[in-house]
Amino acid sequence: MSKSQQLTQLSKFLSEGIQAYAMKALQVIQLSYKHTIKSWFNRHTVQSFVSLFLVGAFLSIAVASCSGNSSASKNDVKIKLVSFSVTKAAHDQIIPKFVEKWKQEHNQNVTFEQSYGGSGAQTAAVITGSQEADIVHLALPLDVNKIALAGLIKSGWEIKAPRSGIVSRSVAAIVTREGNPKGINTWADLAKDGVKVIAANPKTSGIAIWEFLAFWGSVTLTGGDEATALDYVTKVYKNTPILTKDAREASDLFFQKGQGDVLINYENEVILAGKNGTKLPYVVPQVNISIDNPVAIVDKNVDKHGTREVAQAFVDFLYSTEAQREFAKLQYRPVNPTVTQEVASQHPPIKTLFTSQDLGGWDIIQKKFFENGAIFDKVQAVSKA
Repeated sequence: MSKSQQLTQLSKFLSEGIQAYAMKALQVIQLSYKHTIKSWFNRHTVQSFVSLFLVGAFLSIAVASCSGNSSASKNDVKIKLVSFSVTKAAHDQIIPKFVEKWKQEHNQNVTFEQSYGGSGAQTAAVITGSQEADIVHLALPLDVNKIALAGLIKSGWEIKAPRSGIVSRSVAAIVTREGNPKGINTWADLAKDGVKVIAANPKTSGIAIWEFLAFWGSVTLTGGDEATALDYVTKVYKNTPILTKDAREASDLFFQKGQGDVLINYENEVILAGKNGTKLPYVVPQVNISIDNPVAIVDKNVDKHGTREVAQAFVDFLYSTEAQREFAKLQYRPVNPTVTQEVASQHPPIKTLFTSQDLGGWDIIQKKFFENGAIFDKVQAVSKA
């Protein structure tokens, strides 16, 4: 039995006892007046009942006060969730389910403060402390690793978590204009002359890093060498006049403002846009990268806020069948085996699906491609020139 339940029962017991004492006192008083039998209800007897009543009332108020304070402190639990831009629709469905479940099981109210944006920018905000996240759900493990290196998340976070900390998945998709006038069907077509590509910036966005790795791996993992890959990605970024800060901004630029010939985005984001009335043809390339989105508790912050228990419960809930079905409804590729089986027919099979490990793992990827002065910066310098 929880402490809250024990206090509630104690309060009820004392309240019932007080009522019994009061009723007894009233009965005796009535009886004394009716029969004027002063020996039954002399001054000392009245004082005794009154004293008992006052003591009981005092105890009742004290217990109610303690119980009220306990309830107030429990109701004050707030979790700060910091995530990347396109997960909002999923969390809007999942969070109320968790809040209801926690309330039923623990008689405790939980509220969520949520923040969404480009994964790279969100990561930087958590590291600087401008976003004191209890939980991060980010676009790629590299961003969680950066927070861990800053001392906010314990090392080995991915080993301790279910499924290596990956809670949602997707793949990359190529969206074209109606009728596909530029004939874009493969990654190679993005390097054609006259094609305008809408993509995000790897310095601020997780999807942008996945995009870059998809471009690079489409060459190096199908028999091409790194020189060929470098030439290819340089041509693609020459065809990218604007790099947006995140996936959602890229979608808005392409779908709402009509810019560009082709958009690279998450498969689930493209499908969601179609369901919301902005449907355009798209293709999921047969050489593709598994886009793995991690979730992690920010250890330093949950210890500071006293929210570890609830934060851990929410992270665990994200892996549940109930939560994974919500991800699946929004066309994420679920990580829960039961839900994966349920929705297998909804996702086209991919001939060559590679992972970050096939490109050397995140430490190598960061140093090789995205550190200052690394391959992406060199590609950008050439593209701008």
